[in-house]
Amino acid sequence: MSKKTQSITLSALLSALAVASLYIASISPTGQPGLAAFSSLFVTAAVIEIGLAKAAGVYIVSSALAILLLPDKTAPLLYLLFFGYYPLAKSLIEKVKYAVIRWLLKLIVFNLALSVIWFLFSKLFMSFTFESLGIVIVYLAGNAIFVIFDYGYSKLIWFYINRISKSIKKGT
Repeated sequence: MSKKTQSITLSALLSALAVASLYIASISPTGQPGLAAFSSLFVTAAVIEIGLAKAAGVYIVSSALAILLLPDKTAPLLYLLFFGYYPLAKSLIEKVKYAVIRWLLKLIVFNLALSVIWFLFSKLFMSFTFESLGIVIVYLAGNAIFVIFDYGYSKLIWFYINRISKSIKKGT
């Protein structure tokens, strides 16, 4: 099989797996943010195996299919608005030399996404408004959770690169 065919096949497979995990999230009564985050691992695998450009295609295709096909839109929207493209952004940000700048960029990406998500979800799903203190608490808690998420995500990427990807390449 040619390299191009392998790349297209892997892109399609990873897109399908992302949509399948988002489907599970959309029918799940709980855990939608966690399963949306899990779905982003397929974009991460695409970044590692076939490159950033094709991984962007996996994100776009899986986002579009999830939004169009899935019954509940909460998990697909979380994926579309943050979790799906974060592996792409993280891949670019991790190339920055200084750790302080990397963290600053990651927090900017997260807070922009949180602001968009907050605005959309508050307009679409919430009939009440938070006071200023509530919004500050949401942002502080969100940033703390994001730092933990990013640290854990980095560990999962390390595991994938050093255990799974190497095993896959050994087998071929």
